[in-house]
Amino acid sequence: MSQSATDGWRPLEETVPLEVFKAEVHAWAKRIGVEYGTLTVRPMKHKWASCSSKGNLTFSTELLSQPADFRARTVVHELVHLRVPNHGKLFNALVKSYLSGEGQ
Repeated sequence: MSQSATDGWRPLEETVPLEVFKAEVHAWAKRIGVEYGTLTVRPMKHKWASCSSKGNLTFSTELLSQPADFRARTVVHELVHLRVPNHGKLFNALVKSYLSGEGQ
């Protein structure tokens, strides 16, 4: 394969279609036992994701081209905010506990 043919190529596990990403979020929400409002994926300039006080999730489109473990950490981080709205000890312990089986 020529260099020009491989430019922009990324391993499959690092490039996911939008519907696959949404399925990942849904699976994590079920595992964590939380429900979210809307799920939006859009360009974001300064962060990977956010969670509103109403439970609406927004993820950066750039997250779709990140490695699977980074996507998982980002998704879990936002979903745990549906239980704990801050970044205190309980929040960090929950994030760590959910990711412990994911090789984190």
